[in-house]
Amino acid sequence: MYPLLEANLAYIGENASRMIEICKPYGVGITAVTKVFSADINIARAMVGAGISALGDSRLQNLEAIKDIKCEKWLIRMPSPSEAQRAVELADASFNTELDTLKALEAACEKAGKTHSVILMQDLGDLREGYINREDMLRAGEYIDNSAWLRLYGVGSNFACLSYAYADTEKLAGLMALGHEMGVKLISAGNSSTIDLMLSGGVPYGVSNFRLGEALLFGRERAKYDYLDGMHNDAMMLRAEIIELKDKPSMPFADIGCDSHGAKPTFADKGIRKRAILALGKVDTDIDAMWPIDPNIEIIGASGDHMALDVTDSASELRVGDTVAFRLGYNAVLRCCASSYVSRSYIQ
Repeated sequence: MYPLLEANLAYIGENASRMIEICKPYGVGITAVTKVFSADINIARAMVGAGISALGDSRLQNLEAIKDIKCEKWLIRMPSPSEAQRAVELADASFNTELDTLKALEAACEKAGKTHSVILMQDLGDLREGYINREDMLRAGEYIDNSAWLRLYGVGSNFACLSYAYADTEKLAGLMALGHEMGVKLISAGNSSTIDLMLSGGVPYGVSNFRLGEALLFGRERAKYDYLDGMHNDAMMLRAEIIELKDKPSMPFADIGCDSHGAKPTFADKGIRKRAILALGKVDTDIDAMWPIDPNIEIIGASGDHMALDVTDSASELRVGDTVAFRLGYNAVLRCCASSYVSRSYIQ
């Protein structure tokens, strides 16, 4: 069934092994982030089989899907107080920034008769989650230290996700110093956006963890958006079926209104072009994060359930019923895996 998302498990495993190898000289371990592929158990197993020892996800439903994989599990979005019981059940550790949530986790732990590890988050500029005030973070650490059910596991920070603020050496040195002051060795310093800083020698030795998703799936770091040596960038592919193929004008022949964002689109007149319509739309994927394998095919645009391509210059003799393949980026895979309309297959 199409559209079809193809996951090359061999490539994903090789990317994970290569990333472990890249990070090891810097003393950095990896927590693989599974949220982009909705914690697909086959992909998660490929990562763990390659040597990944911890998996992280922002959704408890996804941690439920991978609960039988033997490795450490992190909840990397702060749990709400109402889901504290499930967080304790499904996650070995969770990110936290609120005392009320820590109290709810503590009560859930006591009820379940088990301890729970906490990673306290400091906001170092991205303005998503984390303590701004250092003293508040120290007080939260003291509360955890005095708890019979909670364990202070580490400190962390997030970068380049909301405001696209990036890590720097000074910020990471401060995070590490604060972690050592609080008596922890786990210093989780960001995501795939921190890799370039590490490779340039800017990550202080003692920063011990990155949370990586994009690098493992797409072989890409996020600061300069460069592909990494020895990594596969085609481990995730999407195939969609042509449902119409006709010669059409490249300029609409009607008055142009606004799109769903209130903007008025513009078009270039290229004359009559061969246009393919795919059974694929914005409900299924992000068209700005996908690239046709055939470089002579151009994505024109998409609506909710249709995608238009200019296939005039394609070397292939395309017909209705043929499929077009795309290499994918992060947001395209994120949406594909969240769509119930996209089928999946696996290459071993």
